[in-house]
Parts: sequence; C-alpha cells; structure tokens
Amino acid sequence: MLSLQEIRESLQVAEQLARLSLTSAGDREDGEGDNIRTNPPKPYVPPKQLLMYLVRMGSFTSKPLQGSEECEDDLVVFPDGMVGRDDLLHWVQEPLVDLPPLLPHTYRYPPSTPSTPSSSSSSSSPNTTRPTPTSTHHQPPDNSFRVMQWNILAQALGTNTDNFVRCPPEALDWNTRKFRIVEEMLTYLPQFICCQEVDHYKFLESVMERLGYCGVFMPKPDSPCLYLPNNNGPDGCAIFWDDTRFKLLNTHTRVVEVWHVQSNQVVILLVLEERSTGQQLVLLTTHLKARQGALLASLRNEQGKDLLTFMDQHCKGRPIIICGDFNAEPSEPVYTTMTDTSTGLHSAYSFLHDHTEPSYSTWKVRGEVDCCQNLDYIFYTPDKLTVEGGYDVPTEEDMGPNRAPSLSYPSDHFALICDFTFKKTQLEDEEGSASTSHL
Repeated sequence: MLSLQEIRESLQVAEQLARLSLTSAGDREDGEGDNIRTNPPKPYVPPKQLLMYLVRMGSFTSKPLQGSEECEDDLVVFPDGMVGRDDLLHWVQEPLVDLPPLLPHTYRYPPSTPSTPSSSSSSSSPNTTRPTPTSTHHQPPDNSFRVMQWNILAQALGTNTDNFVRCPPEALDWNTRKFRIVEEMLTYLPQFICCQEVDHYKFLESVMERLGYCGVFMPKPDSPCLYLPNNNGPDGCAIFWDDTRFKLLNTHTRVVEVWHVQSNQVVILLVLEERSTGQQLVLLTTHLKARQGALLASLRNEQGKDLLTFMDQHCKGRPIIICGDFNAEPSEPVYTTMTDTSTGLHSAYSFLHDHTEPSYSTWKVRGEVDCCQNLDYIFYTPDKLTVEGGYDVPTEEDMGPNRAPSLSYPSDHFALICDFTFKKTQLEDEEGSASTSHL
C-alpha cells in the first residue's frame, strides 16, 4: 500500500506522463515532432494502485462515513385540490415570494431559422426571444419534445465543501433550494429531465409524479456526500420523463469503468417509446470525474469511451440523446471522443451557436477564484433528430457579480434546455410521397 507521500509523488509523475501523451506532434519541436508522427505516443495508463486512488479522489477517504437523514423528504405535504402544472408552480413560488425572480433564459433558434415564425428568412433580427420565467414561453412545434440537462448541485456538497463565499447562506438552505429547483423545472416543463448531483431524489420524484412523470435514480458507489454531516444519502444521476407521452421500454444502468477498473461515476440509459407514434428514443445521462489536469482529462476520456461502448450495446439504430456534466471543456479529449464522426453524435448547443459551444454552463465564485467554464452538454444523433431550438444560459448581466448559486438560482450549473423533433424515416417519406401521388 502506497503512503500518502508516495501517492503525491506518483501523481506528479503521472501528470507529466499524461500531459506528454496528450501533446500532439504539432505541439513539439520540429525534430521531436517528426519522431512522434512516425511513432505516436500510447495513451498513458496509470499503475493500478494509483488508479484505485484516482477513481475515489473527491470522496473523503480520510473521514468516517456520516449518518444519513434520508427520511427528510418522506413528508412532502401538498395542498388539497392541487392539480396540474400551474397549481404546482404556484405552490413552489409561494415560499419564494420575497426573493428575487428566477434567472431568465433566452430562447435561441437554429442559425437558419428566423427569430419568430412570421419573420422572413432575411430578417436582420437576432434569432432569440426573451420570455420571463413565469410567463408563457416559446411554444415549439406540436410534435417536438423538450429535454433538460442540469447538474442541480448536491445539497450536502453545496453547504459543506463548495466554498461559495458570495452566496448568501439562506440561498443554500434546502427549504429554499428545493422550491427554486422545481420552479426551474416547471417553468420550462421538459418531457425529459436529466439531472446530476441528485441527493434529494424522493422529493423531486414526489413532485414530478403529480404531473404524470416517472423517474429513475442511480447513486454513485462511493458518494462524497456520505462523508459529510447532515447528508441526505448518496448523490447520483436521475432521469424524469413524461409518462403520459413516452412509455419506458427498458432501463439499463452502469458504473463507468476506466482501464477496466470501476470508477465512482454512473450512467443511466433508458429506451423509451412515444405513445402516439411508436417512435423510439435512447436517452442517457452521466456525470464524469471532476478536477483539472492532463491525468484527469485522460481518465474522463476513458470514461467517455466506456459510455459510448455501453450506448452501442443498446441503441440498435434508434435516435440517441446523451445529457451530462462531463466536467470537460470542449478542448478536452473526451469532447472530441464524443463528437467524433464515428459516433454519429453532435452537440445540440454547438449547433444552435453556429458550431461553437457557449462560453459557459457554470459560473461560480469559489474563494477568490472566478470559475467560468463550459462543462455540460446535450449530444444527439442529427441523422435521426432535429434541434428546433433551445434556451441559452442566463447572461452575465442577469446573474450579477456574485454569479451562482444565488437567491435567484439554486445551482452553480445552469440548465440546458433543447427542443427536438424526430426526423421522418425513409419509409415514412416514401409512404408520404405515395399518398400524395394518389391525390
């Protein structure tokens, strides 16, 4: 067993080797680059003992497990006669009446789409519209479905370890945050909600089931929340879906592996079918390993490869959407792996932003450090799905200098929200052409 000092020394060496393996030939000096082009370096694989440490890094292995208060969400009391989305939205907004309004999102159409349905394609107006969070929002096509990707911030992490020095303590109180989280979900009411850092699943499930939604939750094997005081059990990933519109055909879950070793990250895969059309969809969500550096970037890339292998085992030619907090900027290897032409996947937000990812999906202040990063993505198969539009993350002006979380937003990550439609299959096109020809 390596000592802590030996682990630290090994990590320094491993970081250098990982950085070397990630450096392209074009980044080397001429002489070295010629050699690299003919003999490219193999990806660096850390020794087994170091790898076992890496996959648990982030869990508080030097601390004892804490007692859990998982019963906290068991007593959710709803008013009598509360029916439908508007009643639920009123219920969650009532305790927030003295707080600033929820941060708004701006609706963005695809680059070739005019700003409003009545606009001409030559309009010089920007292809965005801005509703207020409590108003009636942009209505996508009737046959579209909406997907939300959101790291909602584990309560135990937010109040114990995340060091949000500019966030008022009352904004991190669960009795405030739980209503803000549901307010964001109900305001945009997606058919699919993919969440990470969920440590209050029972509460969310009890609310969403009143609107006909079902859910699946998978905790991390060794959640860091379990080592923190006043925790509500492990955090993990969850998917909620509108069961009145989509029925569940199959559920598959997996603990993500890196170099044949189980990590502390999980993935949920659902196979769903639209009740009215029979169209099927594969939906996945995950939350990859955090922390910066070449070694962790290599580890995330291996997690991405494992995720894609898992996806391939179950997709069987169906349309695919992958939502997640990948903890990786677009410059990292895992982003390239996910969007490689061989995968058939593309980033929905890159498409909406004319093939450039947004500047950020999380913006927080930790200590004195302003952390502005793009880490969250919605990947999809463009040959089978069309992106009809989506909501941009809140602007820097709207969030203010204290960033997020805040009294106006319950998480340090912003929700990504996209509208999709199924593309017609070749058979449907042929049937449509045949029926037209007989008119």
